[in-house]
Amino acid sequence: MLDFLTADLQKAEDHLKNEFAKLQVGRANPALVEGITISVYGSFQPLRNVASVSIMDSQTISIQPWDKSLIRDIDRAITDASLGLNPQNNGESITIKVPTLTEERRKDLVKLAKKLAEDGKVAVRNIRADAMKKIKNAESGKEIGEDIAKGYETDLQKRVGKEIEKIEEILAKKEADIMKV
Repeated sequence: MLDFLTADLQKAEDHLKNEFAKLQVGRANPALVEGITISVYGSFQPLRNVASVSIMDSQTISIQPWDKSLIRDIDRAITDASLGLNPQNNGESITIKVPTLTEERRKDLVKLAKKLAEDGKVAVRNIRADAMKKIKNAESGKEIGEDIAKGYETDLQKRVGKEIEKIEEILAKKEADIMKV
């Protein structure tokens, strides 16, 4: 009955982790730029589809486009993305020095991380609501009995509670990571 639950909760958790990876914490991370969309040959593609993104050192991202004619478009897209990054185009590749974070920027990032975590919790609660509807429908349709429905509801609540706790742990780690100087 609740077979879908594990996969749906994992998707919500993975989404949160992906969003956290995009937060700039003063260190180079390919996730900062990989999702930026570039206009390529009349369509939009994420940067990771048109270039190799790698880390040169803890503060530097290197972008090597597979087609050198796209270098200006990539440069412009990174600048337009308003990430606070300043790409350096040498004609062959693009390097980005990731600036160290100020205390004010760290606090803003913590606020953003908390908002993302809350969005993750809302997603988990929506999954719970969908599961509860399925349980109620099965019970009212006489597919399962009242005792079995109560058991499913209890199991559902335990699993959702564990997922919310996981989200809190992920947030605490990210918060510590952001505030670490």
